[in-house]
Amino acid sequence: MAEKINYFYNLRTLEELSEKNTIIHKINPVIKLLTTILFLIVTISFSKYEISGILPLIVYPIIIMSLGEVPFRRLLKTTLLAMIFIIGIGIFNPLFDRKAMISIQGVTITAGWISFTSILVRGFLTIWAAQLLIATTGMVSIAVALKKLKVPNIFIMQLLFTYRYISLFIEEVGRSTRAYFFRSHEGKGIRIEHWGSFLGGILLRTLDRAERVYRAMSARGFTGQYTIGREVKVYNKDIIYFLLWSGYFIFVRYFNLAEILGSFI
Repeated sequence: MAEKINYFYNLRTLEELSEKNTIIHKINPVIKLLTTILFLIVTISFSKYEISGILPLIVYPIIIMSLGEVPFRRLLKTTLLAMIFIIGIGIFNPLFDRKAMISIQGVTITAGWISFTSILVRGFLTIWAAQLLIATTGMVSIAVALKKLKVPNIFIMQLLFTYRYISLFIEEVGRSTRAYFFRSHEGKGIRIEHWGSFLGGILLRTLDRAERVYRAMSARGFTGQYTIGREVKVYNKDIIYFLLWSGYFIFVRYFNLAEILGSFI
């Protein structure tokens, strides 16, 4: 349990990475947000049996991670945790989709395994890209970009609050877990008969913490509106950045770059 909680704490370190001053960090947040959205749309638009066509898209996160000086290990921890849910989505594909698709030296690979692999690849790329956006932009700058794109203020406020205060919820879970283990003689986990009282205690502690946070915000003049006063400008380098990546994404979507390079070699 403590190890899983540490995974969630890694989300806060992404905000620290956004304070760097690299060439990627200087790109306009609106441009980076639009580029990431286009990347996500292109990634999920591929057929469920497509694998080779998706692989060239890995160039985008690799370059952004290198130029943005984002350590891969830090991203990998949170990515692998999220991949557990991605695996749960497609784990039954090999069982239900048994149509033979490829035969390699007598070994038949079914359509279910191909679609399962495709889900894993697309899931990994989308999670990776989303984390890179936070690590090179920061949530406040992303909120500025959303406001520039005319996203309703209530959505922006909920997004920021959820991101900011999820760490507080994890702290409450961590405290309750440690308290349970200190009082437990077995120390092997939370017993099923104690789940109800354990979750109830976490709920009460969370509500109490939320009430204190709200009172503190009200004392500082919070009226339900999250005002962001930062102004962002679009320069030529930002437009070039968006056009280059957009062109690459569209090219990869309609032309199988992996097959083209393979036939050329």
